[in-house]
Amino acid sequence: MQKLEVKEKYDVVIIGGGVSGLTSAALFSRFGFSVCVVEMDARPGGYVAGFRRKDYRFDSAIHWLNQCGENGLVTSAFKIIGSDYPKAKDQIKIRRFRVGDMDYVVTKDVDELMNTLIADFPHEEKGIRKFFKHAKRIGKSFANFSDVSRTMQTMSLMEKAFHGIKMLRFALPFIPHISYHGDEGIKKGLAKYFKDEKLLSIFAAEPDLLSCLIPISWAHIGDFQTPPEGGSQSFAEWLTHVTQSYGNDIFFQSKVDQILIGDAGEARGVQFTHKGESYTVNSRHVIAACDVEALYEKMLPKGIASDKMLANLKNAELYASAITLSIALDCTAESLGFGEEIIYLGRDDVSREEHGSGDPHTSGMHILASSTRDKTLAPEDGGTITIFIPGFIEQFDYWKTELGENGEYIRGDAYKELKQEVADILLERVEKTLSIDLKSHIVYLDIATPITHQRYTGNRGGTMMGARPGKANMKANVAHYKTPVKNLLLSGHWAELGGGVPVAVRSAVNTTLLVLKAENKAAFKLMAKYVDGKIDDKVIDQSPLTVPYANDWVQELTPAQKKANK
Repeated sequence: MQKLEVKEKYDVVIIGGGVSGLTSAALFSRFGFSVCVVEMDARPGGYVAGFRRKDYRFDSAIHWLNQCGENGLVTSAFKIIGSDYPKAKDQIKIRRFRVGDMDYVVTKDVDELMNTLIADFPHEEKGIRKFFKHAKRIGKSFANFSDVSRTMQTMSLMEKAFHGIKMLRFALPFIPHISYHGDEGIKKGLAKYFKDEKLLSIFAAEPDLLSCLIPISWAHIGDFQTPPEGGSQSFAEWLTHVTQSYGNDIFFQSKVDQILIGDAGEARGVQFTHKGESYTVNSRHVIAACDVEALYEKMLPKGIASDKMLANLKNAELYASAITLSIALDCTAESLGFGEEIIYLGRDDVSREEHGSGDPHTSGMHILASSTRDKTLAPEDGGTITIFIPGFIEQFDYWKTELGENGEYIRGDAYKELKQEVADILLERVEKTLSIDLKSHIVYLDIATPITHQRYTGNRGGTMMGARPGKANMKANVAHYKTPVKNLLLSGHWAELGGGVPVAVRSAVNTTLLVLKAENKAAFKLMAKYVDGKIDDKVIDQSPLTVPYANDWVQELTPAQKKANK
């Protein structure tokens, strides 16, 4: 077996090759830093990695994208890395609500939906208009999101004062709605607008009031995008190419065992295992773009994190995991009636709690046909569909798995049978609700559970996006960049509350700024000016503080494209 070629020392070692870790690696490369990324999976990307089966490519984790448009935060970060970044496309039809006999579509023209709801519920006109007015107000704040993306830990006292004013302006539209969460809270929040039970059932699966308002907000400002050609994993493939083109290293199938601590209590590298072989990587800084509990409980010596801190992390309110069906079809998804919008199937005869319970009979269900958006994901006469509902690792007695010696979940026949049983229930619901023959067109079916998601990402419980925004998590300081260990920063979905590609990229930008501030003041000031919107990407590109990038990424053909070109 060929050993990995590990350099004697790096400027930065990054734990985790998801979007956050890879964005940091590419940014550091651009500023001339030596970088090593250690990733436990065999592929880059984390949740956006996707996978291939036969001639189909599945973009399994991206349900919708935002901040990936021309002026979005994600695009802004990618532009200072290179101009050859994968380009997302504007989405016109966004979300379809199918609840009982109701069928409503959210598009970029949100007033069209508002007027349709008023026509169907004329007695609720005043509340409907108020709801859309508040959603649009929130949308205006999101339009300026990139201007408030810097963490205050990178700022001077004067900058903090101005940033505080900006943050207040950003937050004002959210404040009246932020306390309405949980089953009772959202009922009270929605009651400010509507009384009609049928109208209320459209939002029957949302966990808080902001979850009802924000999709309308994003649609209003045109901030929904579909992934680039080839799927969202093209982001990870591009970032990998950039990092490696600078001669920096990304080690896959490599699991960090411990973070090395120096005599002064500072992080000085990591020890990791690759295919049974142990390696030591020395560095000046360590960025943990990985699960926060794994960091404090498995990679660091006991006592580094206080009992209170560990308790706060254990009790944090996390996003759910998911039960996900990835389906390859022998026909196009369009022929079965699917469009570019994500479909939400809800029931008007069950409670909000049941909609989010993970029970395949009652849970709210989302259906996404990625191949309608991107023809490269499936053969010309085929298609792909993803079906998912909320999922929890402890349900069904931990999915009828057994616990191994190292705390891993052992998946036996009972697990496989349970997975199939749950999938059959979901498929039958889809067929019955949409009046389509789906099962006879399936040529491949992959069933992922929270066990699956935890196994591939390392995230506790297989959570899709980390810690939820909210008063409890904010009060407990669940999200943080700086750790008790000098030169060790937290990144990814654990450094910021919330989830998705924008949060991952934002955290990467901030961890890069924090390291630059310590190592290269001139480069830090340059990047800070860019993040604050004071200079454009051309200034970064022409600066002697950055190392030129060739913009030479050539995207690999998808399996379907390779087959078509034979």
